[in-house]
Amino acid sequence: MLFNSYKFAHFFLILLPLYWSLQRSLRLQNVLVLAASYYFYACWEPRFLALLIASTMMDFACGLAVDRIEGPRNRKLFVALSMALNLGMLGYFKYVNFFAESLQLLLAKGGWHVSIDHLNVMLPIGISFYTFQSMSYVIDVYRRDIKPTRNLVQFAAFVSFFPHLVAGPIMRPTTLLPQIEKRRTFSLQQFYHGVYLIFWGLTKKVVIADNLEPIVTDLFSRWHTIDGGLALLAIYAFAFQIYCDFSGYTDAARGIAKCLGFELALNFNLPYFATSPKDFWARWHISLSTWLRDYLYIPLGGNRGGIWKVYRNLMLTMVIGGLWHGAAWNFAVWGLYQGLILILHKACEPYLKRYQPTDSVEAACWTATRIAVTFHLVCLGWLFFRSSSLAQAWGMLEAIVLRPSVPASATLIAVLVCIVPLAIVQLGQYVSRDLDMVFRTPWYVRSAFYTALFYAFVLSGNFRGGQFIYFQF
Repeated sequence: MLFNSYKFAHFFLILLPLYWSLQRSLRLQNVLVLAASYYFYACWEPRFLALLIASTMMDFACGLAVDRIEGPRNRKLFVALSMALNLGMLGYFKYVNFFAESLQLLLAKGGWHVSIDHLNVMLPIGISFYTFQSMSYVIDVYRRDIKPTRNLVQFAAFVSFFPHLVAGPIMRPTTLLPQIEKRRTFSLQQFYHGVYLIFWGLTKKVVIADNLEPIVTDLFSRWHTIDGGLALLAIYAFAFQIYCDFSGYTDAARGIAKCLGFELALNFNLPYFATSPKDFWARWHISLSTWLRDYLYIPLGGNRGGIWKVYRNLMLTMVIGGLWHGAAWNFAVWGLYQGLILILHKACEPYLKRYQPTDSVEAACWTATRIAVTFHLVCLGWLFFRSSSLAQAWGMLEAIVLRPSVPASATLIAVLVCIVPLAIVQLGQYVSRDLDMVFRTPWYVRSAFYTALFYAFVLSGNFRGGQFIYFQF
């Protein structure tokens, strides 16, 4: 059930008044949230609802066991059990095809031809998100960061909360569980902000991302024949497609949650205005990057130890983060590339800090230069992320280097029409340092902005019900 579908609109319009009619009963509200979340997930594939319930029951029991059992070794056993079952389930459904096909290719090179057609494992939607969220609950209970809940309905609602269930943001139990456990009352201001976020998020999706998608698909499919100009345009177009697609989903998810009285974590904070690779990961998919930092990078050693250990920890974290996105070698290379630029930035950081312009014009130029360099480094990474094979990525790089050109004006204009209005809005947000800048403007400015969004949505929206990119992860 896509957010950008009439089916979801009907579902939400029925749920919303029913939900707020129960605001005097927290228990009934939570039961309704849980039932709505299970129905929402079952609309994708009813068979996989059993996996979501199994993960929920398993980690609910493990959380109680970790809290009750004495002795660090015994407590660690249940943490290990939770991790083994969650990662085992994730590994089987997400990576068994990848490893089986890789093994088949390896054996074929040695003269052994083995068929693996029967290993056609379907990936349950959202499994990468809800397993990480459920697993982090047991880890946080072990760390004494949170007391385990003894209410199964509340815990199940935390794991399966439908706005962010299938594509994040990955919510921490310390943030979302307390909201589920306390009474929620209707707030007109929160509701108004929620409606705005839904509208803005879906506009980014159907007006920008879904109109860029056919351009990107066409150019990447012609990678054998396109010149360098079109190859560059394909990369830049995809950079804005994936940003508007994923941040559009997150905005809509946050808005839907706000309409129900919940606050979800900010997942994007103007990432293409980042001044370094480190700053980019503090702005892009924030819930995943902080999850990897707290549950992988720091346990590996983080910044402790010698510099080479720090580099190792960075590289391992980013390669694993790349493979989290998908079971393919291009994602592994993308993670390797992200680890490499983070290491290079860390090595150069002491020298960059020495240059701190005092003149305001020089400082602005220095910041703009760092933003431009970081943006192009990120875009180079997107080439590997989007490519269906390493051969495709290298072929497009070869076109950029060996066959440079100016892209066709019609394609260039189509891309610019999509991204320039977004860039203007985000530039205003960056300069004002306020993502909710629209709410601070006079009523007539807000009215003009909403009117422009409405006409863009109606006249230019792509209403084919295009699936969100991150659903495949």
